[in-house]
Amino acid sequence: MSEQLLDGQTAVITGGASGNGREIAKTFAEEGANIVVADIQSEPREGGTPTHELVADDHGVDATYVECDVTNLDQLEAAVDAADEFGGIDVMVNNAGIFREQEFTEVSEDAFDQMMDINVKGVYFGAQYAARKLVENGGGNIINMSSVAGLEGSAGFATYSTTKGAVRLLTYALAAELGPEGVRVNAIHPGLIETEMTTEDVPIVGSESGEGFLQTIPSRRFGQPEEVADAALYLASDLSSYVNGESLVVDGGMTNTG
Repeated sequence: MSEQLLDGQTAVITGGASGNGREIAKTFAEEGANIVVADIQSEPREGGTPTHELVADDHGVDATYVECDVTNLDQLEAAVDAADEFGGIDVMVNNAGIFREQEFTEVSEDAFDQMMDINVKGVYFGAQYAARKLVENGGGNIINMSSVAGLEGSAGFATYSTTKGAVRLLTYALAAELGPEGVRVNAIHPGLIETEMTTEDVPIVGSESGEGFLQTIPSRRFGQPEEVADAALYLASDLSSYVNGESLVVDGGMTNTG
């Protein structure tokens, strides 16, 4: 049996109960990582066994759930601290986020603040709390979930693009600042991935508009959470030991061919 890529490491995953976060937790656990699922609820939106129970049962790793609204900094810090029970944090995945389609001239201050607080503030301070621990422990990895919307603008998604562009540049700045301390910081930019966010929050997958989107994707299909998780595994492991301050685009070719 080959050595597991994350054997004995501990990962904290915000938004880890559902969607991409759930798959990242499962993939990391399969490779030997202990898991802290930090989310506003333990039940996955898609149904099934709570993520922390699932990975512990299926892969024999240590796992726990911590209630965490990433806009609540005390809860966010507590989620990072929860990794101490398993030997300390090695990987921070700032995955929690919301996705909304909004007409720019109708966006309220409250709606703007909500998205900025979750998608930017939560990532910023999640990275900060993790960085303190990682620097103290001699290094590790921070993975920030951006989006193809952080690379290019789209009508109807001005606020979302603003938040994800901020995450991209935050990632680059942190890579410059934390790299000398042994901490690598990278971003993942998913395209249209089939999760509750794209089937319910903004109904694209399975809709008439979704068929139009498919024609802009060279791979001619929507992505799956497992494919985002594989990208996260690459960035979390030594397979990417010389990758730092990078944007890994997982979009079937959509962004660079449109």
